[in-house]
Amino acid sequence: MGDALSGLTRRGWTFVAIGVGTALAAVLAGERDLLRAGILLLLVPLISLVIALRSRVRLKASRRVEPARIAVDETATVHLEISNRARIATGVLLVEDSIPFTLGTRPRFVLDHVWSLFRRDVTYTVRPVVRGRYSIGPLTVRVTDPFGMVELHRPFSEVGHLVVTPAVHRLPPVRLVGEWSGSGESRPRAIASAGEEDATIRAYRTGDDMRRVHWRATAHHGELMVRREEQPWQSRATVLLDNRTAGHAGEGVDSSLEWAVTAAASIGVHLSDRGYAVRLATDHGAAVSTAWHDPASGAGDATASLLEALAVVAPKREASVGSWPDLLAGANSATGLLIAVIGRLDEQEARLVASLRHGSTAALAVMLDTMSWTSMAARESEQARLHNHAQILNSAGWNVITARRGDHLAALWEHLGLQRPSAAASQPEAGVA
Repeated sequence: MGDALSGLTRRGWTFVAIGVGTALAAVLAGERDLLRAGILLLLVPLISLVIALRSRVRLKASRRVEPARIAVDETATVHLEISNRARIATGVLLVEDSIPFTLGTRPRFVLDHVWSLFRRDVTYTVRPVVRGRYSIGPLTVRVTDPFGMVELHRPFSEVGHLVVTPAVHRLPPVRLVGEWSGSGESRPRAIASAGEEDATIRAYRTGDDMRRVHWRATAHHGELMVRREEQPWQSRATVLLDNRTAGHAGEGVDSSLEWAVTAAASIGVHLSDRGYAVRLATDHGAAVSTAWHDPASGAGDATASLLEALAVVAPKREASVGSWPDLLAGANSATGLLIAVIGRLDEQEARLVASLRHGSTAALAVMLDTMSWTSMAARESEQARLHNHAQILNSAGWNVITARRGDHLAALWEHLGLQRPSAAASQPEAGVA
């Protein structure tokens, strides 16, 4: 009974209160006509409530989000199709769709005189400013009576999904130190440079003939390995993204982590467009950290899967640099370029990052000056720390560029491509304004 009475509006409760008060006053005064008036005032909202509860509102709603994947600051359109499957007309309906607050205010629509076999198409747009995976819906219908005494909520269950990927900046086509590529008669695969055995085997893929399994290599790598039938070449690149909470500064879309995610997305798409098989490594989950996004399966598909993986990357308080060697482990992980987008490190962490270059053709680092994402003034000790960490990476063969708040990624990338090992060693910190 209490749940049913909760459907009364303020006007309905006002009528109930006046009706009860009038009836009590009529009983005390012995006025029969006044008692009839009080009962009438009391019955009007109660009858409206009963009619609304027993009304056969049989609405059907379907939705479509186009496109289902957009970048930050792009616009998506939500299409709603609402129809009345009942053979009797319904009163005024207020339709409200549920969307996350980051997508804007909840859209509301008024449907008046919903007749039998009624059908209406409604559209609205959303323009997200924060990346992520969002659920749009469910739709909620508010049923009201003509007197405004009752308002009931009836939710639907269907929801739509929208993936908002980070912004991608176009990067100049520069030749990076140590990059290489090749060709073959069939779809290219990477060749490891760690030894003869690694050069003739690869990880097992669905559909491979089990007779090609190399059991000794399988035992050595801890995963199923097969012999290669041919040795074509292909460029591979691993993009290592630092998503440690302690490694970044700032809040929301204006944080160093968001800049790092945008940088990783731009670099990954740029390399994928140039024919690289790109792998994202970040302390976010095995499904993201072990996926190779291969343009040979379709450049659009490879780019889409990479961006969708970056859309859901979140800061992790428990993440640590110590887990990065495990993220880069595997039979195919030591080949091609290693590009790291790194936040704040201490000296021990910097030495661990420097050791990750082992086995890679080249290693490039975009080191963030996280202090520039705070309101604190730059200190000489912080700049000395960045300089020292860049020297540690340079001495291990890394090319390092320092990124600060407001720097343009395209300019940083071009400067990084112009570096050579000797120049990197003499100029460990090469920030670009």
